[in-house]
Amino acid sequence: MSDIAFEETFVDSFVTYSVEIAGKIYVVENVPARVCQETGEKLFAPETVDRLQEIIWGQQPLLKVVETPVYSFS
Repeated sequence: MSDIAFEETFVDSFVTYSVEIAGKIYVVENVPARVCQETGEKLFAPETVDRLQEIIWGQQPLLKVVETPVYSFS
């Protein structure tokens, strides 16, 4: 085993979560997460994932609607 010690670099934070489902983009603000300070990776607790699914699939009333540009990478 290596003698290198690794320190956890995750911090508690609130993030904006977005996902595309069937061609629609859903955005949920102020989602609690553990965020890696080095990579930006976001970890969500199981109960947070459950709540995200309730919000998106349950069609909770919208907070606001935003318009955003879409680009092609190619």
